[in-house]
Amino acid sequence: MTLLERPVPVGEVFASALRGQPCVVVADDGEALLPAHAWTRDADPDDHQILGLCVGPTVDVGCGPGRMAHAIARTGRPVLGIDVVPEAVRQSLGRGVAALLRDVFGPVPGEGRWATALLADGNIGIGGDPVALLERLRQLIAPTGRIVAEVAPHGVGVRTRHVRLRSAAGVSEPFPWTVVGADAVGAVAEAAGLRLSATHRHGQGRFSAVLEVPA
Repeated sequence: MTLLERPVPVGEVFASALRGQPCVVVADDGEALLPAHAWTRDADPDDHQILGLCVGPTVDVGCGPGRMAHAIARTGRPVLGIDVVPEAVRQSLGRGVAALLRDVFGPVPGEGRWATALLADGNIGIGGDPVALLERLRQLIAPTGRIVAEVAPHGVGVRTRHVRLRSAAGVSEPFPWTVVGADAVGAVAEAAGLRLSATHRHGQGRFSAVLEVPA
């Protein structure tokens, strides 16, 4: 980004990616393609393995265009997607998914009653503070509920950095994002007052963790 370019809101660049424009994540250690094409497809076998860990009514946090929430809805289970990007919510609704434009740190319907809170596609990194995010989700789930979080592979640890998104819409403002590895999610959960129930590997390299409220 040059000095003459003004950053645009993250949501605008993210929305352009969901509409099919190529988009990259810009970070100090290089660039990576934003896999928006994967989010807009239907759920694949690995997704269904992760969703098999979800039980009962589920709130999909950072639902994007509704891939995972749509797959849950097709099983007949109640599901609500929430996202801060209007285009994501619009596409979720277009799939017939119940979705709201909502920040997870603001009011969420059904607080304290959800059986599962889902953090797919690495959304445990939302806000750059996974402990604060998990503490918030603990307030959303029932005392016997669970959090299903997709995490990075073993050996990654916990890595927080500021990144930008870049597409034809422009370069976004920087925002914090955290990557949590399967080796570190237990310690992060414990710091949030939760316990790690299990970790799972899916396909060729996706991992998830099931977190619960201690008895």
